[in-house]
This record gives sequence, structure tokens and C-alpha cells, in this order.
Amino acid sequence: MPAIVLEARDFASPLFWVRSWEVFSSCTTFSLVIALDSSELTKNLQQLPTIRIFCIFTWCFFFTLTLLIHILSTIQFHSLLPVSWKNLTVTVAVLGSLMCLSATIIFPWLIMERQKAWPRPVAATVTSGLTFLGYVSESYILCSQVQEQRGFMGSLPGLLKIVQVWGGLQMIPLFVEAGHGFHRWQSWVSGTSYGVCILMSLVTLVVILGEFTGQCCLPFDRLMVGFTVTGLLLYMVVTVICFNKIRQLRNIANRSLELAIMETVVACITLLSYTVDLTFSIKILCDRSRT
Repeated sequence: MPAIVLEARDFASPLFWVRSWEVFSSCTTFSLVIALDSSELTKNLQQLPTIRIFCIFTWCFFFTLTLLIHILSTIQFHSLLPVSWKNLTVTVAVLGSLMCLSATIIFPWLIMERQKAWPRPVAATVTSGLTFLGYVSESYILCSQVQEQRGFMGSLPGLLKIVQVWGGLQMIPLFVEAGHGFHRWQSWVSGTSYGVCILMSLVTLVVILGEFTGQCCLPFDRLMVGFTVTGLLLYMVVTVICFNKIRQLRNIANRSLELAIMETVVACITLLSYTVDLTFSIKILCDRSRT
């Protein structure tokens, strides 16, 4: 077991202060939001419960994960973990920035639309925005390092895979809240597509973070191409379904239309990431076949 040796430079590094900032702001955010349930805003919080729970889960999950990373990095115990530390930290930072950005946009729309601005929701929105800025700062610090230090997830193909994870996770609450009132086959196709894509993204993360690339039954690069092609085709179908939902709701100005638009935007972004990722994957395979 390594000895814990703390030096002054460990507490003066940018990463130390940025992670401290993330822990404090995310803790403040979900504390303010949870406190709303016992106030006069309880009635308003019952709107879109799945998205509300998803926002709270986002802040709590990344607070816990960042706190663990912060502690292990400070006491220098991260070398004992059976994971790729450089890939893990980049993944948490980039995914945390994307998820906190979504929560920062969705929360005020959910709580404060057509209502007066209460102090606690406004403060929670501000602290959530500060959390997002903290994760963006950490992402910039980690991704600006040399390739050997930032790992695969800090490269463009790795960042695209993080975007795919974000897209799949964002679709969960949007699909649950907006999946009603349409043809049953649309709901089945969309739900199955989202589930398959999320599963493939999580398998990819586990293989990369656990450094299992050499233990796969298939060549890892070819497996990633297969996952990317599958995700691309599924999101093409899902995007068509999302635009069809908007067409069906275009004359109805309500929450269902707003949710359908949000689902379509996330689907298009994720589809674009799969398209660019497939281009990089094919290029890598072609380069390796020439050597």
C-alpha cells in the first residue's frame, strides 16, 4: 500500500480547486432542490416527475463520483484501483459537464415556467450552472494534456463516445414523459433503440475504463465499428420517429410538443456523433490494414 504523502503543490494545482468547486456547487444544488419538496412549491414539482428525478440524480451522482475521485487523487490511492484512471477522470469530467448542462437548462423550464422566480429555484439554477462551468474547466485541463496523460477518452473518438452515452441517458426521461399518446409501434421501436444504444455505450465504457481491450473475443476496433454502425442505423430510425412526433403535435402548443422537440434535438446530436465516430473508426481500420 502506498504511503500517503501530501505536498503543498497538491493543494495548489488547478485540478484540486476545480474539483473542490464541483463538489461544493453540486452539493449546494441538490440540497436546494431537495429542500423545495417541503415548501410551497411541492405542487409545481409534481410536473414531469421523471425529469425532476433525473435532474436530482444527475447532481447527486456526479457529486458522489467527483468527491471519490477528488479524495483518491489527493491521497494518491488511485493507483490501487483496477481501472484506467486517466480515462475515468476525463469521462467523468466531460460527461458531468454535458449532464449538468442539460439539468441546468431543464430545471428552470420545469420549475419556473409561467411562475414567479423564487429564491431557491433561482439559486439552484445558478449553482447548477457553476457546476457545469467547473466540469467544463476540468475537461479543458484534462483534454489539453498530452495524449499519454489524457488517454483514449480524451481524444476526439473518445469524446464522441461520451456524447453517445450522454444522448442515451438523456433519452430515458424524455422518452418516459413524451412516449405516451403515439402509435404503439413507435414507442416500441424508440424504446428498444434507446435501450440497445445505451447498452452498447456502457459496454464500450466498461471495456475502455477496465482496460479489457485485449481480452475481447473479437478485435476491439472491429467491435467498435459494429457498435457504431448499429447505433447509427438505430438513431436514424429514431430521428425519423421524433420528427413524425413533432408533425403530429405541431398544432398543439403544450408540454408534449416541447418534449418531442427536445427529444429530436438530442437524437440529432447523438446521430451526428455516431456519424463522425463511424468516419474515424473506418479511417483507423483502413490505416491499420495498409501497415
